[in-house]
Amino acid sequence: MSVSLKDVAERAGVSIKTVSNVVNNYRHVTPAMRAKVQRAIDELGYRPNLTARHLRKGRTGILALAVPELGNPYFAELAGAVIDVAAEHEYTVLLDHTGGRREQEILVSQGFRARVIDGLILSPIELEREDLLGRDHDAPLVLLGEREYDLPYDHIAIDNVAAARSAIRHLLAVGRSRIAFLGARTDRVNEPSHLRLRGWRAELTEAGLPAPDSMIAPTGGWDHPDGAAAMARLLDSGVLPDAVFAYNDLIAVGAMRVLSERGLRVPEDVAVVGFDDITEGRYGAVTLTTISPDKQTIARLAVQSVVERLHGTPGPTDGQEATGGAGTPAGTPGATRARELRADFRLVERESTVGSG
Repeated sequence: MSVSLKDVAERAGVSIKTVSNVVNNYRHVTPAMRAKVQRAIDELGYRPNLTARHLRKGRTGILALAVPELGNPYFAELAGAVIDVAAEHEYTVLLDHTGGRREQEILVSQGFRARVIDGLILSPIELEREDLLGRDHDAPLVLLGEREYDLPYDHIAIDNVAAARSAIRHLLAVGRSRIAFLGARTDRVNEPSHLRLRGWRAELTEAGLPAPDSMIAPTGGWDHPDGAAAMARLLDSGVLPDAVFAYNDLIAVGAMRVLSERGLRVPEDVAVVGFDDITEGRYGAVTLTTISPDKQTIARLAVQSVVERLHGTPGPTDGQEATGGAGTPAGTPGATRARELRADFRLVERESTVGSG
């Protein structure tokens, strides 16, 4: 039989209102009264009905996270972090994947589940600025990733150019000079692949080294086979780099497989750096040096942003702010204080660049 607020109130000898104040963590409850009620809660095993609590506020208690593909370990790990942070705010997370398709990203962003969710965290790939201009419902939207939309929605990202430069700087420091880039997509200037390519080129140029197109290997996707195919094409073209910087860890692992098949040692012959710091890179025969985005901070900023918008109290957070329009509900086009929020990253050195010694 479920335990009610009334049961707790009777056990503690207080009013139902006092129990409610304790359960909802209202500050004006005295420490002695809070301890008394908490003892009764623990003795009876009371658990608050979060669904009812959210419904009383006109909400569902559900946030949505939409990512390009849940099969990608980076997004799977990010989703786990978002779920953990959302639970701290008493929210459940509904997961969706868009396949990186524009039509699906539009459908998600325009609120096809608006009656089900209180807010949306979206990591788009193909979505364009004009796709969001007509968004007319008030469920807060937070954007993840490097696309720059110039819209009044909070946007959370890492500095991909700086991260790529950090990777190349490390490779230069360990004595490499012929550094290839695997995973380029040059059709969209604000995509992460383009920004990482820009960082690759900028760091090489600053070091006085060439950054020829012959050292750039595009990929059709971002998985192991794509990295393997790109590495094979590069070698077959007669180009032999002494280092590879890959768009992500999956491409890097695929490239390392081909290098091994061709009789090239990592890192002795070719050093390799990936991006994302997925679990797989830590347990291969040669562990992978990588750029590690702070996924926990990305998750925390994303959930915090949605919750603040729901409460109508977005304030300064880590990162830079951009100002939107005024006088409209939080989370809608024209809402105030749309923010550009930055999460950090770090280079994790492992065997693929520094060896096992």
